[in-house]
Amino acid sequence: MLLTITRIALRSLFALPALLRRWIAGRPVHLDGQELDLDTQLLMTLRRRLGAGSAGRKPDLAVVRRQYALFTAAINAPKIRSVQTQNVDICEGSIRARLYRPAGLATGSPLLVYFHGGGFVLGDLDSHDHLCRLLAVHGGLAVLSVDYRLAPEHSFPAAVEDSAAAVEYVMAQADALGIDPNRIALGGDSAGGNLAIVTALQVKGPMFVLAFYPVVEATTAPPLPSRTLFGKGLMLTEKDIALFDSMYIRDTSQYADWRVAPIHAPNLSDLPPLYLATAGFDVVRDEGELFALRASAAGVPVVQHRHERLTHGFANMTQLLPAAHDAVLEAVGALRAAISL
Repeated sequence: MLLTITRIALRSLFALPALLRRWIAGRPVHLDGQELDLDTQLLMTLRRRLGAGSAGRKPDLAVVRRQYALFTAAINAPKIRSVQTQNVDICEGSIRARLYRPAGLATGSPLLVYFHGGGFVLGDLDSHDHLCRLLAVHGGLAVLSVDYRLAPEHSFPAAVEDSAAAVEYVMAQADALGIDPNRIALGGDSAGGNLAIVTALQVKGPMFVLAFYPVVEATTAPPLPSRTLFGKGLMLTEKDIALFDSMYIRDTSQYADWRVAPIHAPNLSDLPPLYLATAGFDVVRDEGELFALRASAAGVPVVQHRHERLTHGFANMTQLLPAAHDAVLEAVGALRAAISL
C-alpha cells in the first residue's frame, strides 16, 4: 500500500506545472557554472522527505536497504512489459542473474552484461529492473543483470570475482542463452560501472563498455574538485562514499589495488571501446572524466559525455526525469553503434 501511494504521489507531483514544481523544489541550484535540472532537484527534495537520503555515519543497514528498495521501486513504475525475463543461475546458483529479451529478438543477438550500482552495498536485480528493460528495448539486445555479492557480508574482492564469473559464464553458455559470443558488452552504473571496467580489464572477449558515472578512484589526495564541490547535499555524498568504502574494503592496503581503483590499472590499453557518462552535479564526476582521458591516452576509443544538469544515479531515474531518459538513450545509441560495427 505504501509503495502504491508513493508512486501515485510522485507522478502527481511531477505532472504539476513547472512553476509549482519549482516552488516545491526551492530556488535553483547553481554550482560550478551549472544549473541543476528542476526535476532532479524536485526528486532530491522528495527523497529527503521520504527518509531515503544519505546513509549517515552509523546507519541501520537493513533500514537503508529497505529505503533504497522503496525509493527505486516507487520511481521506476510501471514496468516495460514488452520484455521477457528469465532467471539464470551462475556457478551452480551461487550468483543469481536475470536475462532480459525484448519481444521478437532473434536468436544469436548481442548481449549486455549489466552490473547495478549501490556502493557495493545496496541494490539487486529489482532495483535496476526498469533500467535493464529500457536498455534491452532501446538497445535491441539481450541484457543479463548480475546480482553479485554485496558488502559488508561479502567484502572485496567478492563482487569482482562474481562479475568476472558471470561474464565467463555467458561466453561459455552463449548458445544456450541464445546470444552471440562475439558481441558481448559490459555495462554498469556507479559501483557497477567500476565492475564493468574492472571486468573488461580481466576477461578477454567483451567488445564494449558502457559506464554511467563509474567510481574509479578509492582515495584522492589532494581531492579532485568535484569531491569538494559536490560532497554534501546531493544524491551521493562524501560521507556515503566513506561509509560504503568501510564496508567494501576491509584492509586499507586494498586501496592501492587497481581492482578497487581501476584508474590506477597498469595497462588501460587492454580496455575495449568505452562510452562513459558523467553527471555535472556528482562527487565522482572528475575521477570518471580523468579515467576517460587516461584511457584515451592509452589508445582506447572513448566517448565521454558530461550531463551538466544531472546528478549521481540518473540512469535509474528515467521514469520521472526526462533529462535522465534522454541521457540514457544517448548512451544506448552509442552501444548500438558499437555493436553494429
